[in-house]
Amino acid sequence: MNGLPLKNTGMLFRFILRQDRISIPVWILSLSLLSFMSAQSFKGVYPTKESREAIAETMMNPAMTAMLGKAYGIDNYTYGAMFAHEMLLFTAMVVAVMSILLTARHTRAEEEDGRIEMIRALPAGRMANLAAAHSSLILTNFILAIVIGLGLYALQIESMDLNGSLLYGAALGVTGLFFTGITAVFAQLSETSRGTIGYSFAVLGAAYLIRAIGDVSSETLSWFSPLGWVLGSEVYVNNYWRPVIMTAGVSGALILISIYLNYIRDLGSGFLPSRPGKRFASPLLLSPFGLAVRLHGTGLISWTVGMLLIGASYGSIFGDLESFFSEIEMMQKLLPSADGFSLTEQFLAKIMSIVAMISTVPALMTVLKLKGEEKAKRTEHLLARAVSRTRMMGSYLFLSFIVTIVMQGAASIALGAAANATLENSIEFSTFLQAGMMYLPAMWIFITIAVLLVGFAPKLTGLAWLYLGYSFFVVYLGGLFQFNEWVGNISPFAHIPELPIEEMNFLKVILLTILAVIIAAAGFAGYRRRDIQG
Repeated sequence: MNGLPLKNTGMLFRFILRQDRISIPVWILSLSLLSFMSAQSFKGVYPTKESREAIAETMMNPAMTAMLGKAYGIDNYTYGAMFAHEMLLFTAMVVAVMSILLTARHTRAEEEDGRIEMIRALPAGRMANLAAAHSSLILTNFILAIVIGLGLYALQIESMDLNGSLLYGAALGVTGLFFTGITAVFAQLSETSRGTIGYSFAVLGAAYLIRAIGDVSSETLSWFSPLGWVLGSEVYVNNYWRPVIMTAGVSGALILISIYLNYIRDLGSGFLPSRPGKRFASPLLLSPFGLAVRLHGTGLISWTVGMLLIGASYGSIFGDLESFFSEIEMMQKLLPSADGFSLTEQFLAKIMSIVAMISTVPALMTVLKLKGEEKAKRTEHLLARAVSRTRMMGSYLFLSFIVTIVMQGAASIALGAAANATLENSIEFSTFLQAGMMYLPAMWIFITIAVLLVGFAPKLTGLAWLYLGYSFFVVYLGGLFQFNEWVGNISPFAHIPELPIEEMNFLKVILLTILAVIIAAAGFAGYRRRDIQG
């Protein structure tokens, strides 16, 4: 042991901030701009009290309650109440994702890659790295809370006072702290970073589901979800600080538990027992593709189940869409305009693009796993044998193509089944499949861009995620913010025919597919030539 358990925590804290000198500011800036632009847009879309009262009535719809949370201040639906109701839950979940990824990166991932062992060999305390990681996340969420809170107040929007704005920011900050604690605990329980992230996202998904069921059926049940706690603060309406303080207290307890668990366990081990492997490898593992399938098997099964649930949840609200959208100008702006088609069909066209972007996430994770294997120095063991680089990368690329088909197909099938179960006039099932699978070429563009980055600049693979986030923002909210057409055209999703309200355009689909092939070929060429990290 190197003296005190927290020796040189400050030095490691500064080192972590240097590592994240780009990612943390990007997260904070992106979330802040999203909040500010959304708040300003509500003021422009709903200029009168009557328009706000109209949307307030539709917010009592159980489907909207499940998606956005219970609405407060309906009797006087101010800009503040509207903004908090429609944006707090969504933004809080994004903050949770940020905290999960950053915490896992600086805890279990660092340990899995052997870097913490190197730090322990230096004059650093046993708990120094974990304490530094917690400190960096606490600082990140604190800055996020202050920037968003003061920024919303600085907009000087009616009903968005200083107390409510600071509470809004604090609600986001404590959400990040809670999932920092959760992830840190799982980092002690699981032996892998993949398990740590998987368990943490499972808690996030369960928190959302429990809150949704509770908000619709039993308010008591909502208080079993941390997302229900922050929504219980009733921002810009009653401004209750107690739920936020309670969340902060539970977050502190989780952080302390993670520190204790880290102190009593051996480096490299986890408290959850790992399943022993087979004595003999299966024939599947005799090829790079089989190995890639084995590495992603559990995660892809979980993602498939998740996409089925996402599709079913969106499909379950189709029965109330006509009455809901017909009265809301803002929601109609989000939909593509199409004469002769019902609002339900227009919503189908829009929601399929959102589902496709969500389905792109596991596909990107699959192809970028090659970079992770290389960073962990495992690919060199395969490349030293009779395995070419082309075959190695091709295995991950082919698997990612399969992932796009499976994920988008699962979501489309679930969405169609749930939607037709709620609609009086059902839509042909093939329409859902065609509308969903039409987005495959756009998804392949993202996959091949990831291949290109792995081939030429593996340190810049985060750009693929940034591009996907940009696409989500401009495609989903482009109608609301009235972006210029070229802003949306930067994303490949904007060039996909929106079935069933648009005619099929084979030329665009073929050109996107050819472009994906060209990008992939360039990525393969770069991967064959560059030095593999050793």
